[in-house]
Amino acid sequence: MFAIGEASKRSGVAIETIRYYEREGIVAKPARGDNGRRAYTEKEIGHLRFIKRCRDLGFTIKDAQALLSLGEQQDENCKIAHDMSKAHLESVREKIESLRQLEKALEELMGNCESGNVQCPLLENLHAD
Repeated sequence: MFAIGEASKRSGVAIETIRYYEREGIVAKPARGDNGRRAYTEKEIGHLRFIKRCRDLGFTIKDAQALLSLGEQQDENCKIAHDMSKAHLESVREKIESLRQLEKALEELMGNCESGNVQCPLLENLHAD
């Protein structure tokens, strides 16, 4: 059994985030020791680590919870996880394309600034109706 500080170190999840996850029901609240302090098991720390990895990959908390629950089931969980990941990947690709378009627009605006104009085209475009 580990205290919250050790659970934080082992999982890579900040203490306040662990408390938030518990408050919101994202992970189960751990048992309390005789001293009233949280006492985390290796399994609970593994759940925190799993949620963190999902979040690092950009999954929503809701999706991370769903994926975590799939790990505890044995029926068709791989297909469900695959389908969730495929949908998330599509979303990531859409965001990347949007960022590429944003990058191009900013480069064009900044390119106008390099022409040495007295009036700044970038600022004019930002102020335009």
